[in-house]
Amino acid sequence: MGENVTSIIVPSYAYTYIKMDFLKLLLLDEASLNRLKQLENIEEIINFLKPYYPELEIKKLDIVEIEKALFSTYIKLIGKIMIYSPENMRYFLRNILLKYEIYNIKQVIIGTIIGMSKEEKRANVNFTVEKYLENEEFMKKLLELTSLEEIEFFLRKTRYNKAIREGLLYFRNTGEIFVLESFLDQLYYQNLVSMKRRLNKKEREMIKLYINYIVEIYNINMIYRGIKNNIDRNLLSQFLIKNYLFLTEGRMFQLLELDNVDIFINYLRTIYKITPGIKENYNDASINPLCLRRSLENLYINYYFKKFRAKVGDIEYFTIYKILEILIKKEEEIKFEILPKLVQILNEKFTLLK
Repeated sequence: MGENVTSIIVPSYAYTYIKMDFLKLLLLDEASLNRLKQLENIEEIINFLKPYYPELEIKKLDIVEIEKALFSTYIKLIGKIMIYSPENMRYFLRNILLKYEIYNIKQVIIGTIIGMSKEEKRANVNFTVEKYLENEEFMKKLLELTSLEEIEFFLRKTRYNKAIREGLLYFRNTGEIFVLESFLDQLYYQNLVSMKRRLNKKEREMIKLYINYIVEIYNINMIYRGIKNNIDRNLLSQFLIKNYLFLTEGRMFQLLELDNVDIFINYLRTIYKITPGIKENYNDASINPLCLRRSLENLYINYYFKKFRAKVGDIEYFTIYKILEILIKKEEEIKFEILPKLVQILNEKFTLLK
């Protein structure tokens, strides 16, 4: 997976289809997920996962290192797909990878705030994503900086300028990094929304819906967090993205005005029950307040794949579908299947040692 991302000109998705036959082998199917749930030690799980996560390298068997290794492999997979994709898909995938560069920037800033050494901060940075974004020198220079003032000055001519400036101003006034992290997250989703206009017809149908549903989940989750943590609504409204799928702008702002999480959940359930497109996939058990984001992702992802599963006869359509499928399902595997299983094993082990 070490090819230069810009080295191949890909004329069509037919070429991508030929080069990406390996994708179908990398998703954990239902039988594999059931097998994963039955495993009882970390070494067994790592060995079990290796065929599904090419080049998986884990230096230390703790949850932080395993998570880093899994996401590094996921990023390499996206990089591999980029190499064999036409220009628009390549551009889209670069924008997806931006999420992981933003994570790197957060780690550098937080490390600077708490006084980490350069080496400690570097250990928290994923350079795999910087390689695929061709930003390795950018990140190396950022790691050399030792103060927030230097970081702010260094980023002033980048896309991160406003988010960093506003976020650090709030941090200096309050000691809170919530605004900084929220502005950076917002930047990621705004960037995805802005790229929809350059997609062709087949790309637009699938990629646009993907962007719409992840932005809607972001907006809902942002409001939910704001209500739970009693964040000023005027401040919270600044982090929302003006892009909607099932929840209109009016409904989103009605949610924003609520001050009780139970009322929020009930209102959300009511919307889903009456809204064409989502009501067909919805029942009240779909929304679990204890793990809202997970339940929202399940609901929207099931809707997404049901919508397109019957339309994949065309080779270009099928190839775009498979790319989106691997993008969505591999991330879900890591976040909601593999890592919770590992945490469960470690918790049980810790309980036995007490």
